[in-house]
Amino acid sequence: MKRMIYIAVFSTLFFFPTIPCHAEQTYYQPAEKSKEELMMDLFLSLLSPHIDQTVFNYYSDFLLKSPMVYPYQIDITSMNRIGEYRSFEFLVTLEVTPVVGPHISVGKDQLIFYISPGIVKLKKFKHLETYELPPRWQHIIKKKISMSPLS
Repeated sequence: MKRMIYIAVFSTLFFFPTIPCHAEQTYYQPAEKSKEELMMDLFLSLLSPHIDQTVFNYYSDFLLKSPMVYPYQIDITSMNRIGEYRSFEFLVTLEVTPVVGPHISVGKDQLIFYISPGIVKLKKFKHLETYELPPRWQHIIKKKISMSPLS
């Protein structure tokens, strides 16, 4: 009896396709509980509404359900100060991985924000990759995702 259960479990795991996970963590992480980690979490929390709105605007043309971007799915690829030392204008480039449902990745996007005191402005949005949804999530697709960037 036990042997039959093992064979059934093994067969299920071996023969059914797996859902790819694109939520790998390849970007720099500050030391746990450090002031740098606190500052990074604060920064991403403040940017989160702007990221969510941008992702919503893009994916609403393609999906019936709006994806979410969790802070740990944001990769800061560059941060540049505009102007002289201690100026308070920045260009920040992010890569985000929006997800639906139980953390099913729908794609990868690049967002470039201009940030200065009291201003957060999206300068550029580019859809980088589209990930196929599993069969149980195909019903939320309105139309195939476009690879053309928004500006």
